Amino acid sequence: MFAKASLLVALTTALSVMASPINAVENASPTITLCTAAQFAGICVRPAVVSESCTNLVGGLTTLNEEVSSIVVPAGFICTFFDAFGCTTSDPANSDQDEVGLVGGSYPSLKSVSGINGPLNFDDKTSSFICSPL
Repeated sequence: MFAKASLLVALTTALSVMASPINAVENASPTITLCTAAQFAGICVRPAVVSESCTNLVGGLTTLNEEVSSIVVPAGFICTFFDAFGCTTSDPANSDQDEVGLVGGSYPSLKSVSGINGPLNFDDKTSSFICSPL
């Protein structure tokens, strides 16, 4: 009888914990949206933003490597996109053409984004990115 009562208490406790409301928005990590076509079309993926950590477009993100055409950067962040893995530029002498920094917002086309020296076509160039809070 004691074993049945203990089991009932354990099940009741487990069910009440599982039924407790959880605010998923508060517990969720911010995400960045990366799409393979302009206007947020094509394949879109929303990986979590890991502050100050380089994300290479490999593994589950391989589909996006050198295919990103539109981006949504989460509010409160700045993200730098690179044309090489490891969050480095392929040609340090021309880094103004090999990387672009975007602040929180929607970028429906990467064909003309503001680069270091003016408008830059960064369409289908991204191989890695890093984000930081503002």
